[in-house]
Amino acid sequence: MIPAQFDYTRASSLDEAISLLSNGDGGAKLLAGGHSLIPLMKLRLSEPESLIDIGRIPELRGIREREGKIGIGAGTTHHEVETSDLLREKAPVVADCAGEIGDPQVRNRGTVGGSLAHADPAADYPAVMLAIDAEVHLKGPNGWRSVKASDFFQDMFTVDMAEDEVIVSVQFDPIQAASYAKLKQRASHYAIVGVAAALGVENGLIQWARVGVTGATGYAVRLPEVEEQLTGQQPEQAAIDAAAGVAGNSLEDVNSDLHASEEYRRAMVKVFTRRALEGAVARL
Repeated sequence: MIPAQFDYTRASSLDEAISLLSNGDGGAKLLAGGHSLIPLMKLRLSEPESLIDIGRIPELRGIREREGKIGIGAGTTHHEVETSDLLREKAPVVADCAGEIGDPQVRNRGTVGGSLAHADPAADYPAVMLAIDAEVHLKGPNGWRSVKASDFFQDMFTVDMAEDEVIVSVQFDPIQAASYAKLKQRASHYAIVGVAAALGVENGLIQWARVGVTGATGYAVRLPEVEEQLTGQQPEQAAIDAAAGVAGNSLEDVNSDLHASEEYRRAMVKVFTRRALEGAVARL
């Protein structure tokens, strides 16, 4: 199909993009890689009056470490995340996750910020951002603000982001003991179920655990029953099996569609929680 008519503007700076959004009266949309927005426009599920291209704003690109935190610019492509030496060394789960997204064409055009803002129920990044306790940094006409990933994802295609705000970056602590495992839909590579797990271990015991799941419900959520089951346990197979056994017990409104029934997804949440936890423990 052919998109509805729209105006196009390329922003040269972050402040210009925010100004254009503010003047758009809700009818403007940001365009970065376009892999989420353009298909919706072609189907006329989204009909913005104007597109603001932010794909060439330098301050939205790059991966860097500052004051012990890792930051990824919102305009950074999945391929850049996947191949980052810094992430491979300091937070390999993020690079692994990026490598699971779509195909090479998608990874070379799609961006971190676009994926997070779109918040597809089957997207990969949200589960990982929950597990690594990332912060999403946004800027709008009223200045900067930071939102924890656990608060950012609110419902299907719904995030804590105003119409005139721009995702600038995501920030998180370096993390080794974390892993992402997913059952992917073979054609699209979207997650039928994807689970990310991160562990904090001291003195031979798990001090904290964060486990995020995507694909199972309308938006990515944590699995508190798994986290509670693991806390205080030794990072051994028996603890992993026990935690995986309760995985998904807290989930409501589990998805059921042509790719997988609710019953199958619930079973796969347990399977891929076990795999994610085993991967996290292997990195200790």
